[in-house]
Amino acid sequence: MQLFDKQKTLNSHGRIIEISTPMVMGVLNITPDSFYENSRVNNTGIISKVNQMITDGADIIDIGAYSSRPGATHISEQEEWERLEPALKAVRTKHSDILVSVDTFRSEVARLAIEYYGVNIINDISAGEIDANMMQKVGKYRVPYIMMHMQGTPQNMQNNPNYKYIVQEILTYFSNKVYEARQANIHDIILDPGFGFGKTLNHNYELLRRLDEFEVFELPVLAGVSRKSMIYKLLNNTPEQALNGTTVLNTIALAKGADILRVHDVKEAVEAVRLFTRVEGVNTEDRRPETEDRRLNNFS
Repeated sequence: MQLFDKQKTLNSHGRIIEISTPMVMGVLNITPDSFYENSRVNNTGIISKVNQMITDGADIIDIGAYSSRPGATHISEQEEWERLEPALKAVRTKHSDILVSVDTFRSEVARLAIEYYGVNIINDISAGEIDANMMQKVGKYRVPYIMMHMQGTPQNMQNNPNYKYIVQEILTYFSNKVYEARQANIHDIILDPGFGFGKTLNHNYELLRRLDEFEVFELPVLAGVSRKSMIYKLLNNTPEQALNGTTVLNTIALAKGADILRVHDVKEAVEAVRLFTRVEGVNTEDRRPETEDRRLNNFS
């Protein structure tokens, strides 16, 4: 029995994005030090990588130029934009219709990305905690906003993560943040509990086990577990060996109500969604045409 009537559409610049079935967000890291080496791309490899993600069925391309791995090197706003802009320009030139999200916690980077490249979604790992102007900026441009929970900063978040009741604390955090976002005129909010961001192994698995509790907000939920340490530390392997574990946890996240999977490996995530939705009674014999139609209709 469904207890909550979760929002199933997003509005980006007046364009309606359907999320009646789970979406897959492909990660494009324009950084030299992201934790998963194979996800890093330089300017010459951007279009090839994006082409492959689209072919594999990605609904959204999430582009980030600031590494947020634990202990990541801090870079300036200028350097972040200098990394990001060529990628946005290349993607928009080749694929003007694809949904693009920018992974940034800086309001000025968000502004430039929206104004110059029509970015559709802002993905903020700090939920406005690092840049107090972020929510006002997003509200002005009327794009969906992914707010993530993080304890600390990328530089110190894994030093000593500490919670008394982790799920209750993050629910309270989001309650306050959703109110703050509404006050800033943000109408479309996506919640990301922040797996691996200021959490221990046990914290991460408790969050995943209880992910369905976040449906109380009746907002879309994003799960980003792809190749993270909660997988490879438990299995005693490496990010490069964590694809199977990623698929397992993505499937569990779908069963717990995740609406968006943020992943490095699009094909495998799309297959997980297709199989899961079929079990749930949604008959999508060929998800790729469905994705293509949904994406193009939004940009007609």
